[in-house]
Amino acid sequence: MIVLKTRDEIEIMRRAGRVVARALDAAGDAICPGMTTLELDRLIEDVIRAQGAVPAFKNYRGFPGSACISINEEVVHGIPGDRVIGEGDIVSIDVGSIVNDFYGDSARTFPVGAVSKEKARLIDSTQNCLALAIDKVRIGFKLGAVSAAVQQYAESRGYGVVRQLVGHGIGRQMHEDPQVPNFGSPEDGPELESGMVLAIEPMINAGTHDVKTMTDGWTVVTADGQASAHFEHTVAVTDNGPDILTLS
Repeated sequence: MIVLKTRDEIEIMRRAGRVVARALDAAGDAICPGMTTLELDRLIEDVIRAQGAVPAFKNYRGFPGSACISINEEVVHGIPGDRVIGEGDIVSIDVGSIVNDFYGDSARTFPVGAVSKEKARLIDSTQNCLALAIDKVRIGFKLGAVSAAVQQYAESRGYGVVRQLVGHGIGRQMHEDPQVPNFGSPEDGPELESGMVLAIEPMINAGTHDVKTMTDGWTVVTADGQASAHFEHTVAVTDNGPDILTLS
C-alpha cells in the first residue's frame, strides 16, 4: 500500500533529508587517500547525531555501520571497516537519518583524487540518470516514466543498469511501497500522486548489469569486477512538480 504524506509530514522528512545531505557534504570534504571506511563512517555518524537525528542504517536488519560505503566495484551496502581508500578510487556513500520518526535517504559517489576518465564519466552519467528521473516525478506520470528515464540514458551511454536492487517509497519506514526500479516502460507502475515520496537511486555499472552479494551477506559487487556508481535523492511528488528533500 502506498502511503501519501501530508504537507507537515513532508516538512519533517525535509529536516531528515537535510541531516543526510549535511553528512554527505562532510564526508565529501573529508574523504582522502589513506582514510579507512570506518573512519569515514564515524565522521558521518557524528554529523548525524550532532543535528539531533538518529543514523537510520545503524543496526538496521543487523547492519553494523551508520553509512553504506562502497568502493569501485562495490555497488551498494559496503560495510565500514579497515579497508583503506586509495587515490583514484570512487566511493559511493549511502546515508539515512531519522527525525521525529520519519526517514531521509540519499547517496552520492565521490572521486578520490585523480580518477580515470572512465570512472569520471561513470559518475557524471549516473548523476545525470538521477536528474532525468527526478524530472519525471510529476502528477499524472506513471512511475515507469521515472524508471525508463534512468534505463534509456544509462544504456545509451553503454552502461549496465542494476536490476536486482531498486529504489523505494519512504516515510515512517525506510522501505515502503512502491518499489522504484531503474528500468522499465514509461507506462509501467502506478500513477504518481501528490503526497507520494520516493527514494530514487540509480545504480549504474561500467559493464554488465549483473551483480552478486559477497560472503559478508551485505556487500553487493559487480559480477565482472568493473566499477559502479550510485546516486540517490528522496523526492516528494507535489502539485508543483518534484520536491527534492535531501538537499543541504
